[in-house]
Amino acid sequence: MPNQAGKLYFWVLVGLLAGGVLGAAAPAHGVAMKPLADAFIGLIRMLIGPMVFCTVVEGIGGAGAAARLGRTGARTLLYFEAVSSLALVLGLLVGNLVRPGAGMHARLADLDPSAVAGYAQRAGDLSVVGYLGHLVPATLVDAFTAQGDLLQILLVAVLIGLAVARAGDKATPLRDLIHSLAAVLFGAIRLLMYAAPIGAGAAMAYTIGKFGVPAIRDLAGFVVLFYATCALFVVAVLGPIARLAGFSIFRYLAYVREELLTVLGTSSSETVLAPLMEKLERLGCQRRTVALVVPAGYSFNLDGTNIYMTLATLFVAQALGVDLTLGQELRVLLVAMLTSKGAAGVTGSGFVTLAATLSTVPSVPVAGLALIFGIDRFMSEARALTNFVGNGVATLVLARWEGTLDQGQLQKELGRRQ
Repeated sequence: MPNQAGKLYFWVLVGLLAGGVLGAAAPAHGVAMKPLADAFIGLIRMLIGPMVFCTVVEGIGGAGAAARLGRTGARTLLYFEAVSSLALVLGLLVGNLVRPGAGMHARLADLDPSAVAGYAQRAGDLSVVGYLGHLVPATLVDAFTAQGDLLQILLVAVLIGLAVARAGDKATPLRDLIHSLAAVLFGAIRLLMYAAPIGAGAAMAYTIGKFGVPAIRDLAGFVVLFYATCALFVVAVLGPIARLAGFSIFRYLAYVREELLTVLGTSSSETVLAPLMEKLERLGCQRRTVALVVPAGYSFNLDGTNIYMTLATLFVAQALGVDLTLGQELRVLLVAMLTSKGAAGVTGSGFVTLAATLSTVPSVPVAGLALIFGIDRFMSEARALTNFVGNGVATLVLARWEGTLDQGQLQKELGRRQ
């Protein structure tokens, strides 16, 4: 397994470099790679719903799991809310200290509000009441369709898992079937990961070919600041949390380096959900903990997105010459805590949640998002990378908290060269 992981890491890196060169040297050909990138991401997403369903049902439906679900679930949500809040606060602190938009002196009249009109419209669907209605699928099958999202699948899986646990021995055939189906789905995703170098390379070629390096030159400072803030969060926030749980954040990052490269190329942490779950089990986490925390984290623990929302809100306000009061910034913080959860499964969620958050501050027009619309694609990689790292760390921490983490196995795996 280590040798195979090392080979995949190498070829994903080659794919990213080749895609970047193609997009820079021949932009038209780079843009033409988009269908290939979309196909790879689509194949992975096609299997994520059934895979999450099987693993959650299997974890909850196991003997004794139902009795622990309430405690584990409460601790999981508590951890998610605490760390997500730290991410939001970090974005505000960096935005106020660095003031990245202060020197732009942008005028609203010079912006094109039509570029972000669609995102602003979808942001209106992220109210708490509206999203609770969307959370419940019309039928069991609807949760697994293209219109469904991960939260709907989680809801169905939890209900079925609890029913399986209560049924006891009567549900043994169903448990065996779900276990076998989960093994097949994981095997299918392992096969698809052999195409990761092609998918990541094609996505990188499209990004560079479509937008190009000159497209971000004027706003490069904000892009660099956002990446630096995400790195600071990983090292200064997740690092100490990891240390308290008994492992090094840097060793963990090295352990998941091939997944990090895949996320970097595809701008989607969903493409490596299955490999992440497998690696966490290999690190000593019990399957039931992984099955509950990781899928939930992909909906509720979006650290990179949280940093983006508060930092970008301040950037837009500063660029338009709007000075937010402490009360307005606290309002942004509180609203972002809700909208970051409501955006799970929404296409372009980072930008949609930003529009929803900004709409609560009347003095900063949503049309101001046009300032960063062109560079949002470049920052989505940092969001996805931070979200991915945050969810892996969360699972290890919660497994340690629950007493379901094999510390010997964890140290053995993290100390092994891959």
